[in-house]
Amino acid sequence: MKIEVVRTGGFAGIERRAEVDTSGRPDEQEWRDLAEQALSPHPLAAEGPGGVRDGFAYLITVDGRTVSCQDPHLTDAQRGLITRVLKEGA
Repeated sequence: MKIEVVRTGGFAGIERRAEVDTSGRPDEQEWRDLAEQALSPHPLAAEGPGGVRDGFAYLITVDGRTVSCQDPHLTDAQRGLITRVLKEGA
């Protein structure tokens, strides 16, 4: 499974991009579970207001499926996956 995170926005407006290929990793199922949760529709995300000034916006792509989300309206799964990919995929 390939997971890509693109972060844009923030005070400086600098884009950051990272990718992790989980194929063959001993923790592959853990990544898969977290990615599925992060891609699940979040009912409040569609209804809630947009991001905050100087906040980050994210695109999470997992094997061709993409979701868009913004701070501070991230689910726990989205926040966890974003943090992990940006850390390990850097």
